[in-house]
Amino acid sequence: MQQGKTIQQLTIGQSAEFSKIFTSMEVESFAEVSGDHNPVHLSAEYAATTRFKQRICHGHLVASLFSAILGTDLPGEGSIYLGQSIKYLKPVYLDDTITAKVTVIEIDEEKNRVKCETTAFNQHGDCVITGVAEIMPPRN
Repeated sequence: MQQGKTIQQLTIGQSAEFSKIFTSMEVESFAEVSGDHNPVHLSAEYAATTRFKQRICHGHLVASLFSAILGTDLPGEGSIYLGQSIKYLKPVYLDDTITAKVTVIEIDEEKNRVKCETTAFNQHGDCVITGVAEIMPPRN
């Protein structure tokens, strides 16, 4: 089994990215898994009556890209995701291309904790989500 980066292998400013296009099927699947059946996510007719004018993705579905990066790349396998602050800045629409980025901003070797800035941008370069994650990287 491959192990992720230990705290000694991480540096301030180190970053990783992951991009994804969110489809209608994924939004519908997330609604089933999460129990969030808000019609703004599922009904084009309903969404047309809102300020968004069309269906939007669940915020937590989009934010799950951070977990993909943290659990598979930076720090990677064996990491424990301890916490996350999130601000949703703009809606994400179906078929938007979202690029999530995680950047190491603080390292506490004594406690084996890392804080990472988490940001997500759409295909137009607009920041749609920002926040900070706290991670416990794997030990040797």
